[in-house]
Amino acid sequence: MSFKTVGFDASTSEQKIDRLLIVRLSAMGDVIHTLPAVGALREAFPHTFIGWLVEERWAELLCAAGAPRRGSRSTLRPLVDEVHTVDLKAWGKSLFSFSTLQSAAKVWNDVRGAHYDAAVDLQGAIRSAVLARWSRARVVYGAAEPREAPASLWYTRGVVARGRHVVEQNLSVVEAIVEGRKRPPAESSHDPFSGDLLPCDLLPCEPQAEVRIGRRLAENGIEDFAILNPGAGWGAKRWPAERYGEVARKLADQGVRSILNYGPGEEELVRAAEAASGGTAQAMSCSITELIALTRRARLFIGGDTGPLHLAAALRVPVVAIYGPTDPARNGPCGTRSIVLRRAESVTSHARRTAPDEGLLGIGCEAVVTAARRLLEGALPRRLQD
Repeated sequence: MSFKTVGFDASTSEQKIDRLLIVRLSAMGDVIHTLPAVGALREAFPHTFIGWLVEERWAELLCAAGAPRRGSRSTLRPLVDEVHTVDLKAWGKSLFSFSTLQSAAKVWNDVRGAHYDAAVDLQGAIRSAVLARWSRARVVYGAAEPREAPASLWYTRGVVARGRHVVEQNLSVVEAIVEGRKRPPAESSHDPFSGDLLPCDLLPCEPQAEVRIGRRLAENGIEDFAILNPGAGWGAKRWPAERYGEVARKLADQGVRSILNYGPGEEELVRAAEAASGGTAQAMSCSITELIALTRRARLFIGGDTGPLHLAAALRVPVVAIYGPTDPARNGPCGTRSIVLRRAESVTSHARRTAPDEGLLGIGCEAVVTAARRLLEGALPRRLQD
């Protein structure tokens, strides 16, 4: 993988990076896809102070609930030295209120007070580029052709990203900072999660959450289980909820219970899946910290292109991925055993349509169950692997 950048040399004493800011605001899967790149920076600059600016709702992917967001790294906050958060959605609803202005001022005082030498925008949106520039870092890196083209106006160093998967693209951007001190990632055949630091090492592990999840599973007599996730970011990516229930029925015949994961606003979906399962699946809502603990124990994950699927992949849980309008070559499960189901008639599109993709509807329950059985064959239950 190659890249082009203007001549900032991170290895010289004049331009030494002591403090580095990552900007990746959202969403869940995208934050997870950024972990390998930031892990590469951590390996290259083990003593550098690394901060991360992220939306408040995704902060638990970097720092366990209740843990300090700044200070010495630990299993509660394994990757970064400080987590800065914004709540842009809430701020936008009351842009000029005193509380919004006060919250925004505190964030920017904290970010600017950290005196970052460099910032890296790994979102490629106008808002993330502006926030990276506002950090007052002397150098701002980003992709030369970002997702939103005007974002490049706020970069001082544009990097020509390479690779097809978004993980590879992120790695190629940060490689410009490392400047040859770490070998460049290979092309698409390379496993971007094969380095010394794996995403499963970079996600928080909170002992109390582990205990709570263990207790919930024990109370319900659940040991060997799969996680089924009917929800997705928008309707076109959602495989019918009732089909998840049917899959749960068939998995039960294999001695594998199903847990239906759901988040805010997905209650109706999970009720439909639970009803269709005939009592073989149980709905369970978790915080992100708890979902990490739950997913670590799962034997299999089944779902569409959504954050919990990418969390499962990062935790090395086998994945059956049910894809419609999004391209698995760019956004597919990465770093674990997986089977991606996508029909030829699905056309790549990020249009947020509410109706399910026609190609997605063409994927039947039997195809999903067959894929699940293939991944389950020969795999020990997670409780015996640990």
